[in-house]
Amino acid sequence: MATNIAQALVPLDLSQMSDEPAIEIEIEDPESVSISLDGLEIDLMPEEPEFDANLAELIDESELQKISSDLLGQVDDDINSRKDWADMFVKGLEVLGMKYEERAEPWLGACGVYSPVLTEAAIRFQSEMITETFPAQGPVKTQIIGEETQQNKEAAERVRDDMNYRLTDEMIEYRSEHERLLYALGLSGSAFKKVYYDPSLGRQAAPFIPAEDIIMPYGVSNIYSAGRVAHVMRKPKNDLKKLQVAGFYRDIDLGDPVRIFTDIEKKKAEEQGYSLTDDDRYQILEIHVDYDLPGYEDPDGVALPYVITIDRGSTKVLAIRRNYEEGDSLKQKRQHFVQYNFINGFGAYGLGYIHLIGGYARAGTSIIRQLVDAGTLSNLPGGLKTRGLRIKGDDTPIAPGEFRDVDVPSGSVRENIMPLPYKEPSQVLAALLEKITDDARRLVGIADLKISDMSAQAPVGTTLAILERQLKTMSAVQARVHDSLKMEFKLLKKIIRDYMPPDYSYTPVGGNRDVKQSDYDLVEVIPVSDPNASTMAQRIMQYQAALQLAQGAPQIYNLPQLHRQMLEVLGVKNAEKLVPIEDDQKPRDPVSENMSFLTGKPTKAFIYQDHQAHIATHLALLQDPTIMQMIGQTPMAQQIQGAIMSHVAEHMAFKYRSQVEEQLGVPMTPPDAELPEEVEVQLSRLVAQAAQQLLQTNQAQAQQQQAQQMAQNPMLQMQQAELQLRAEELKRKEADSQRDYEIAQQKLRLEQEKLAIEAQKEVARIQNQERTIDKKLKTDMLKHLTKPNKR
Repeated sequence: MATNIAQALVPLDLSQMSDEPAIEIEIEDPESVSISLDGLEIDLMPEEPEFDANLAELIDESELQKISSDLLGQVDDDINSRKDWADMFVKGLEVLGMKYEERAEPWLGACGVYSPVLTEAAIRFQSEMITETFPAQGPVKTQIIGEETQQNKEAAERVRDDMNYRLTDEMIEYRSEHERLLYALGLSGSAFKKVYYDPSLGRQAAPFIPAEDIIMPYGVSNIYSAGRVAHVMRKPKNDLKKLQVAGFYRDIDLGDPVRIFTDIEKKKAEEQGYSLTDDDRYQILEIHVDYDLPGYEDPDGVALPYVITIDRGSTKVLAIRRNYEEGDSLKQKRQHFVQYNFINGFGAYGLGYIHLIGGYARAGTSIIRQLVDAGTLSNLPGGLKTRGLRIKGDDTPIAPGEFRDVDVPSGSVRENIMPLPYKEPSQVLAALLEKITDDARRLVGIADLKISDMSAQAPVGTTLAILERQLKTMSAVQARVHDSLKMEFKLLKKIIRDYMPPDYSYTPVGGNRDVKQSDYDLVEVIPVSDPNASTMAQRIMQYQAALQLAQGAPQIYNLPQLHRQMLEVLGVKNAEKLVPIEDDQKPRDPVSENMSFLTGKPTKAFIYQDHQAHIATHLALLQDPTIMQMIGQTPMAQQIQGAIMSHVAEHMAFKYRSQVEEQLGVPMTPPDAELPEEVEVQLSRLVAQAAQQLLQTNQAQAQQQQAQQMAQNPMLQMQQAELQLRAEELKRKEADSQRDYEIAQQKLRLEQEKLAIEAQKEVARIQNQERTIDKKLKTDMLKHLTKPNKR
């Protein structure tokens, strides 16, 4: 092939080229350009590997060996940095008491028991936590984020049932893995879960990982902030071969497994009676690390998250995969691990019983052995005897009531035997053992509460305060477990949503099987455990305190809800049937609601119902004389009527809301929705205007209705007719009066005219009379003037 390439690359004689037109080359796909030369194809633009591809298949072997050497050196440094932690863990395992110790010192058969305080603490913690975090109905409940609608509620129920089904029935190993985690968590202070999709199982998996199998650098605070986390895995040869055939690991020869065991693994095997010589599994390191991978460098020079898998024995790289989501511009690492901490300490690993009371357990073990050995020596004492003294069968202890023959060389038996002065077990040591044990149990919160110190007449609040003080430590631990379990459920939820089939494998509540992914997007999953109460006794005391408060003011409490929660805390099955509450109700027709009123069952109004129809039906029930006569004969008459009127008030409230919305012209926000301050103020102003408009409309309608009702009243009609007659009579009288008035006015005008004529006549007469008198005066004056003067 090399010869063909050389021949193909020989320069051509340009003079021999013909005058043919130049060849134009057009590249259709610039991301895939290749040249073929005599059967050899050269890819100038190689294809980008798939995002989830095993990049180790594309990297040179020598480069892979450098990566392996670099990472293994860093992991060894991390192991050395936690050596003191590992040594303390091993010492704690020594006094765990899983295996009886056959002691030869101070004599063969000396007491080899251990103080049970460490084991008791671990077992009690495991037992309490498993009942709190994994009840019989399942460990998961759901939480609705944002607006709570009927659709969200139904989706939450389906997701809760589906998650609990998967964790209790489908993942048959989940509960046992969780119990192992709790036991290890109490002892070592840290435990881990690895949540991932297992292609060999075809489902999600969440196995427990001991703290010693998670290796983190010194100085990190937890696994989430660690830039490098190594998970130590052990895989049989066949399981490893399956992963290689499936393409998950590189199909390379790893040779025979190399046995590499830590001190913790050796001590655990010794305590449990196992032998590590038969362990022929490969030790695989799965390293989650931020790494600058050659050939895949970030343009900004930032180390990117990868999962690099290395066989510890052969130091060969099996796989390199990106550990961030495709399309993530920030390239944030995907989280596969969940860390559980008993008590947060100074570093990445938490503090457990081994760290807290390991010294107490060691001291208690020493004192117990001294007491038992002292009792043994006191009951079967040893001593000195003369050389010639012989006892038949002196190699066996003397049984009760047995006498044996003794050969005495001289003198009495007493003179030939001197027992050593062994004392009875020390009472001081016994008291000291009790104090050490009590201090250890009190330190880790497993001391038994002395009921005798509590008064039976003490208020519930006082008892609750004492109980809370006693359980304060375990409450804090449970809160941390609750938080970690919540994170684990979120990772499981994401895997179920993304990797599992999009439909439910069964017919869920509601009958729709293809709403699985949308359901998982609507709700969040959280543990059923209560982080505020670590035991059932504490929760019962809390509810008893609430019931006592409710007796003082029952009108402000939702008593059915309070009793319902109390039954659920007690673990009573079918609590929803024993104490139904409004939240359990479904929309029903008004007749069914009337039936519920009569039987004393709760009802609930919904915002989208025909409220006018419901109100009319319920009021018809109250107005029915037959029904009301029957209700009146029952002792619950007042409660039934109150329930009906209360339910009618709910419909009236929803009806009023819809009427205000009609005045606004737009729908309002849900009643329980939280509004920003500015939106609430503006909405309040608009609603105030709409309420005034509605008031005016209702007032006008009320007046019109009142007028119509009055118009239909017979008495009112008679009164109106009488009023009409009176009005007509009045009109007639007014007309007569008007006519009489007009006649009187006419007479008055005639009289006035007559008087005017008479006055005119009188004036004329007077004028004539005055003229006559004036003429007479003038005549007499003339006569007088014309008469001769007599002198």
